[in-house]
Amino acid sequence: MNQTLTARHKKLLFRAWHRGTREADLLVGRFAEQYLPHFSEDQLDLFEELLDENDPDIFDWVTGKAALPVLPIQPLIMQMIEFYKVPERAPE
Repeated sequence: MNQTLTARHKKLLFRAWHRGTREADLLVGRFAEQYLPHFSEDQLDLFEELLDENDPDIFDWVTGKAALPVLPIQPLIMQMIEFYKVPERAPE
């Protein structure tokens, strides 16, 4: 991870890894480690909004158990879905 993270990046990364449940920590934290260093200020604002959502809701959206919300954070959730998408295996 980039060694020159701003204080805001560090705060958001901490919040991403300290959600309340281990599953949410892994889901949001791994995504944050990959993308936060590259996010614009607008994207950081959206990520901060995402962090205000409930863990079960985020988990359900990313795993497809619930429909995506019609909220400004929808593109960010879609990015998380793509991040965790498992590539299809070719038949053997």
